[in-house]
Amino acid sequence: MKKAMILFSLVTVVCMCITKGSAQEKSYIKVKGSELNGGVVILDVVKAGKIYRLQCNEGVEGCTTLGSGTYQMLELPEGFGMYDCRDVEVYPETAAVPEVSASIKSQKLGEYCLLEK
Repeated sequence: MKKAMILFSLVTVVCMCITKGSAQEKSYIKVKGSELNGGVVILDVVKAGKIYRLQCNEGVEGCTTLGSGTYQMLELPEGFGMYDCRDVEVYPETAAVPEVSASIKSQKLGEYCLLEK
């Protein structure tokens, strides 16, 4: 019984750490332009008045060119996603992000590396 209580406590602490460490930040972005350069899709975006660049590798699942307009961007926690940078997912402006369920995940428009310009 004592071992079970210790194990339960340990599992609870680990779950709390994972949940706390996996915070996601949602924001709105405006795509101002896009280009394809040497197999890299580049999107110029504005977030809260600052200019950023979203990049992904052409041909990789989730790498799409977006038209000019407003979208929601979800910044993934460090270590999540496919890129070795600040990884973000982009959703339609009206998606219910970050309540990311299976139906919302199907609305994902792309996954990118976020770079400050």
